[in-house]
Amino acid sequence: MESTSATICRLRVNGDIRECAVTPNTTLLEALRYGLGLIGSKQGCDKGDCGACTVVVDGEAILSCISLALAFEGREITTIEGVARDGTPDPLQDAFDVTGGAQCGFCTPGILMSAWALLQKNPSPTRAEIAHALSGNLCRCTGYTKIFEAVELAAARSGEEAAAAAVGPEP
Repeated sequence: MESTSATICRLRVNGDIRECAVTPNTTLLEALRYGLGLIGSKQGCDKGDCGACTVVVDGEAILSCISLALAFEGREITTIEGVARDGTPDPLQDAFDVTGGAQCGFCTPGILMSAWALLQKNPSPTRAEIAHALSGNLCRCTGYTKIFEAVELAAARSGEEAAAAAVGPEP
């Protein structure tokens, strides 16, 4: 018979080491939401079909509802709460606002995390690359066009900022 006693799980979440009690079958989503109070990742299908629970682990978007929390000790986990910096929304979050990429908002954190992981690896993705990166995230409110436009806008803005920084200030 498998032991279901709780153990302390140490997770590096959004740059901080956090601890919570988990059992061997506690999912990463449950640890984040109910153990650590990080409710941005949504509990949707609980079987890895909808992507609402997406978080980024060591640079890769993963489905936290089908991942066991204990497997992520010592790894870098980023949730939607960790994307903004110093109270300023990430350019991707701003782009979703500007383009109307978010509708009801339930799926938005998962989509943002998938897109954020993509932009960390590929700052200038094509529409096809964006569609592929977001293929595991379901949204029932949009036709995805505004979501794709938001990711493209964030990429374009980041590219402009990088170009401006490379040129330096005007004399």
